[in-house]
Amino acid sequence: MIPGVGEYGVDLSIEADDLEGLLSVTPADVSPPPELTFARNVFVPLTTACRYTCTYCTYFDPPGDASLLSLEEVREICRRGADAGCTEALFTFGDDPDDRYTAIHEQLEAWGYDSIHTYLRAACEVALEEGLLPHANPGDQTREEMAAVADLNASMGTMLETTAEVDAHAGPRRKVPGQRLRTIQNAGELAVPFTTGILVGIGESWEDRAESVLAIRELHDRYDHVQEVIVQPVVDNERWSGGTPTLETMRRVTAMARAALPEEVSVQVPPNLAPARELVDCGVDDLGGVSPVTDDHVNPDYAWPELRELEAVAEAAGVPLRERLPVYERFLPSELRRDDFSGRPAEAVDDREWIPPRIRETLEANVRDSVGRVRG
Repeated sequence: MIPGVGEYGVDLSIEADDLEGLLSVTPADVSPPPELTFARNVFVPLTTACRYTCTYCTYFDPPGDASLLSLEEVREICRRGADAGCTEALFTFGDDPDDRYTAIHEQLEAWGYDSIHTYLRAACEVALEEGLLPHANPGDQTREEMAAVADLNASMGTMLETTAEVDAHAGPRRKVPGQRLRTIQNAGELAVPFTTGILVGIGESWEDRAESVLAIRELHDRYDHVQEVIVQPVVDNERWSGGTPTLETMRRVTAMARAALPEEVSVQVPPNLAPARELVDCGVDDLGGVSPVTDDHVNPDYAWPELRELEAVAEAAGVPLRERLPVYERFLPSELRRDDFSGRPAEAVDDREWIPPRIRETLEANVRDSVGRVRG
C-alpha cells in the first residue's frame, strides 16, 4: 500500500504481474531513441523556504535564512535568460513555507500577496512579459492551488521521487507519497502538461522503483498529461553522504522506466547529475532543461554542461540533438507542431484546452524563433 494514497483521494491499482514483469527488465529490452532533445532555460529560485527537511536536499534554507526573490529580481533573471536565447523560465522553490517561516510570510504580506501561489502567479506574468514560457515546480499542490497558477504556465512539474516511506524523508515534516501522487492527479484533472520523475538512491528498494514508475503510468493512462519522467540519481552534497547509485543501477532503472511508460512520454536524465552518454541506449530521449546563464540552484555543486557536451552525447549515440520547448509538441495546436513530430507518435492528445490563452502568444513567438533547431 502506497502511504497516504487513500487519504489524498488517489485510487491506484498496480497489478502484481506488472510489477514482477518490470523488475525483470534490462537495458537489452529497450531501444535507443531516434533523437535527443533539450530545453534552454533559466532557473528562477523564487524562494528557498520549504516545509520539508529532506536529508539529501541542499536547496532549502532554514527559517531566518530563506530567501524570496522580488519581482524586480525575477525580471532581471528572465531578461538575462531571454537575451541568451532561453525559452523557459523554470520557477524552483520548496513546498509551501509553513508557519516557521514568519519572515517569508511577512514579506509576502508586505508586498500584497496572501500566499506563495498568488506571488508565483505574479512572477509568471513577469516571465511572460519578458518572452519566456513559465514552468513552475511548486511541490505538493492542492487542486485549488494549482488552478490558481496553471493558466500562466506552459507546463508544470513535481517530482514524485518514490512511493516508498524512506528515512531520507523522515521527521515531523515528512513527505507523503500520496500527496505527491495527488498533485500529479490534480494536473491531469486540470489539463496541465506535466513533468515528474523518480529519485534513485534515497533508500528505496527495486520494488519501490518499479511501483513508482507504474504509479506514474497509471495516472498518465487516465489523463494523458505526463510529458516526461525524470530518472535522477541522488548525489553527494553537504547534506547527503550516502553515496550515489552505480552506473549499473542507473542503466537498469532507466530501462525500467522506458519499458513501463508509453512511447509518447519522454524519459529524461539530468546531464549534470547522471552519466547521460552511458544511459542513452537505455531509452533516454531527453536531456532536460539546461541553462546557459544560471546555476542549477537545486544541485549547485554540479554545473550544467555546455551545449557542446550535449552535442557530444548525441554524436556518441548517433542521433540528432534538437531544442524543444518546456511544453511538448503533442500538446500544441496542430499548426504549431513540426511535421516530423520529434520522432514520437504523431497522435495529439485529446481536445481539452492544453495551452491557456495567456500562454499562446509567447508560445508562438518561441516556436518561430528557436524550436526545432538541430544540433549535431
